[in-house]
Amino acid sequence: MAVYRGLDVGTETPRCSPAPWHLIDIADPSEDFSVAQFQAAARRALAGIHGRDHLAVLVGGTGLYHRAVLDDLQLPGRYPEVAAALEAGLALEPRLHRLYERLAELDPLAASRIEPNNARRIVRALEVTLGSGKPYSSFGPGLEHYAPAPARLVGLALGRRELDQRLEDRLEREMEAGFLDEVATLSIRGGGLSRTARQAIGYRELLQVVEDGESLADAKVAIMRRLKSHARRQEAWFRRDKRVTWLPADDPHLVEAVLECWRGASESPSWETEGS
Repeated sequence: MAVYRGLDVGTETPRCSPAPWHLIDIADPSEDFSVAQFQAAARRALAGIHGRDHLAVLVGGTGLYHRAVLDDLQLPGRYPEVAAALEAGLALEPRLHRLYERLAELDPLAASRIEPNNARRIVRALEVTLGSGKPYSSFGPGLEHYAPAPARLVGLALGRRELDQRLEDRLEREMEAGFLDEVATLSIRGGGLSRTARQAIGYRELLQVVEDGESLADAKVAIMRRLKSHARRQEAWFRRDKRVTWLPADDPHLVEAVLECWRGASESPSWETEGS
């Protein structure tokens, strides 16, 4: 979500760093920004970095976006008429569970990977399944296939209690930094917020405070519930990837441990930049 200009506090967009950051503030909040767009932008950035004889470090937590870049996932096309019909039906009869049940019938594997309340991903999976005539989960080699990665993968492990505390501290830090004011400003901006931007964790809940008069206390509870659920799904996603070397995040010698992983590798990673 840090690709969006103006979504700064709730994404903790990095501002002060001796290292240059890429793919930050590259989209307007009114745009629907897709994983395919992210993949293309990442390829361009990586090609430029390596063209300058530098090394890139990819950080973040959205597993599908990592896989799209690392494993060069072949992403399905767009079927706007199908998507429009699905969204129109959802608007007329806002019962998302019916769309989810339909997806579960047509593509059980895709449904098992999507939250039942994630309207954007459910509509997208149905759009591809109905538009292409093939299950959404059938595109590319599949997420269950892990080819040799062109990078060293390191995961930072934390105990559940410590992780939950860090998430709670993060939300308090963001609220003190003006998270609610940022959301209020975004809510009245010209062009509005896209479906994608409005679903960002914290932004969706605080928009309900600003636009619908919901309780701030209730919104904070909802944000924490969603944050913790998201963190558990992230961990489960990356734990399935046996290419990842896990290190304790609170190790005082963490940097040295990461460098040791790098030095212990038999060969340096390389990125395919063809077509980028």
